[in-house]
Amino acid sequence: MEGSSFGEVGSAREPLLVGVHDSESYSVSAAILPFLFPAFGGLLYGYDIGATSCATISIESSTLSGISWYNLSSVEIGLLTSGSLYGALIGSVLAFNVADFLGRRRELILAALLYFVGALVTTFAPDFPVLVLGRLIYGIGIGLAMHAAPMYIAETAPTPIRGQLISLKEFFIVLGMLAGYVIGSLFVVTVAGWRYMYGVSSPIAIIMGLGMWWLPASPRWLLLRAIQGKGDVQNSKEIAIRSLCQLRGQASGDSAHGQVDEILAELSYIGREKEATFGELFQGKCLKALWIGAGLVLFQQITGQPSVLYYAASIFQSAGFSGASDATRVSILLGAFKLIMTGVAVLIVDKLGRRPLLLGGVSGIVISLFLMGSYYVFLDNSPVIAVVGLLLYVGCYQISFGPIGWLMIAEIFPLRLRGRGLGIAVLVNFGANALVTFAFSPLEELLGAGILFYIFCVIAVASLAFIYFVVPETKGLTLEEIEAKCL
Repeated sequence: MEGSSFGEVGSAREPLLVGVHDSESYSVSAAILPFLFPAFGGLLYGYDIGATSCATISIESSTLSGISWYNLSSVEIGLLTSGSLYGALIGSVLAFNVADFLGRRRELILAALLYFVGALVTTFAPDFPVLVLGRLIYGIGIGLAMHAAPMYIAETAPTPIRGQLISLKEFFIVLGMLAGYVIGSLFVVTVAGWRYMYGVSSPIAIIMGLGMWWLPASPRWLLLRAIQGKGDVQNSKEIAIRSLCQLRGQASGDSAHGQVDEILAELSYIGREKEATFGELFQGKCLKALWIGAGLVLFQQITGQPSVLYYAASIFQSAGFSGASDATRVSILLGAFKLIMTGVAVLIVDKLGRRPLLLGGVSGIVISLFLMGSYYVFLDNSPVIAVVGLLLYVGCYQISFGPIGWLMIAEIFPLRLRGRGLGIAVLVNFGANALVTFAFSPLEELLGAGILFYIFCVIAVASLAFIYFVVPETKGLTLEEIEAKCL
């Protein structure tokens, strides 16, 4: 590489791509494991959401909590339920600073360790402060995992099934939520059942950590570090080829050399730069990618998703499910429905593309929010309207914003700035989640649920315009082609 001439970042010169890339050979069975272990990070995130909804009931019970400090204030309950969210925000900030240094694989190993430690600290907490500490540690693991998992999957998955594999991570999040609801409902009648609910996640964290230890580093990350002067290019190229063969199976042996050469050619365009600076995130192609990625995950949250997710039980109760046990069963059924719809998205995302699913799904979200707003304002004697609206919202969300939001932020950022760019997008995601979750109850009290759902409906219309005019189609393109053609 000594004699190569390199372009400048932000110059008018195009990346060294001609729009044609070698056919990617891969073994489906070999490609599953590089997806599966990172996806456990999403499974553990979803499980925490589902289990916590039942754990709060267990902890507050004077007879079943198994503790003397069960009489928690509303602030303490808020810290318990949102502790992992605060931790995820911290984890997102950490990911921004250390992701490119650690690499995707080691970041996921660290996330698994934090999941494990957080679960143990929470499970054996002798008092409330230690319980909150455990929730924070677990949450930092969430922040790191939700940052590194989509990157690792995107950078290692074969292009023809990349959309399916990244979308399957969302499937695992929903599967985790459903498992949390089910396991929580089983242990909620057990003395100190909340300890078992949180303890269940620790063996999964061990499996995740061991699996990531076994998997190789991302070939694209290895080559990026070499181009940036952090290793010998030829040696890194050989390691990247071996990694690609392990990730794709022996069937990829013939095409691995060509794929690695293509990645190196693209990286050669950006030159042997040092670490990307913060300012470069807001210039050129990365600014456009940041606008697309952060915009998508922002709209993903401010169209009401956290409210529907965390307040689904109360919405069903208002619609006629008066008993708490009915609401719990409805939460499990709703989780199963989310899982089915996410599965539909996984099956069709690489056939239909990202934009059709986003446009169709968000159009359904607009209609569903209008129905729910109308129920609370005009049609309070027709609870079926609220149920239909809620199910339509959940179904449309799970074929659009749910999986496609995470898919797009994993694909859209240029490799050199992917770690930091995705870090900002994940921070925006969790920050907006926290904002909407905490603002929902006071806004509902101030404005009423109907007006609030109408506001979400208007925001959803704005998100539809954003998707139509800003978000590109990335189906069938390699990550390098996305950078060359879509940014």
